[in-house]
Amino acid sequence: MSAAARALGLPVAAAVLVAGVIGVQLAGGGGSFEPLRTVDPCVERTVTSRSDGIEGLTERLVLLGVDGAACRLSVSREALTLELGQGGERSDAEIEALRDGLRDAVRRLDEEGTLPPASELVGEALDSADLNRFLKAAIRALPDSVVNAALKTDDVLLRTVDDLDLRELLGNLEDQGDLNAQLETAVTQAVKDSLADRVRDLV
Repeated sequence: MSAAARALGLPVAAAVLVAGVIGVQLAGGGGSFEPLRTVDPCVERTVTSRSDGIEGLTERLVLLGVDGAACRLSVSREALTLELGQGGERSDAEIEALRDGLRDAVRRLDEEGTLPPASELVGEALDSADLNRFLKAAIRALPDSVVNAALKTDDVLLRTVDDLDLRELLGNLEDQGDLNAQLETAVTQAVKDSLADRVRDLV
């Protein structure tokens, strides 16, 4: 085949291939465009975590909490995440919805029996606690039964949520495109601090 024939044949072959692809798309319903529908945040969903320990627990808590807040505000979770992720002053309704959503998330995880006992979280909390090594050693020596009798995970989490300064947190987001990550970091540290403070009273 001459160079001229090949040059003429390539556009024709390309046109045939494109027509074939378009035909397949149309046959499969690709001729109409439908944007992805957002998921109803009021419908309960199962959430999993990529992490373990306090970070994993906090990740699930925040995901469910944002769902609950979006449901209360009658918006999609995607719309709420984008709105809150812009930083700046937030309304009382948004702050209240997020706090209530986080509290409901704690209760749901507790009812499902997926909250770990406090004894499984104390060691991680002590790792970053500002306590002397003798006190840390004394706390680590406490039997799990003593820790679990004195500390209830749901109570620790609810107190943590109530103490969070959500207005300041949302108003000073470092990364406006990742609201969940910022919330998870703040809640994780708050849980660690709360556990360390409360378990110190046991020795």
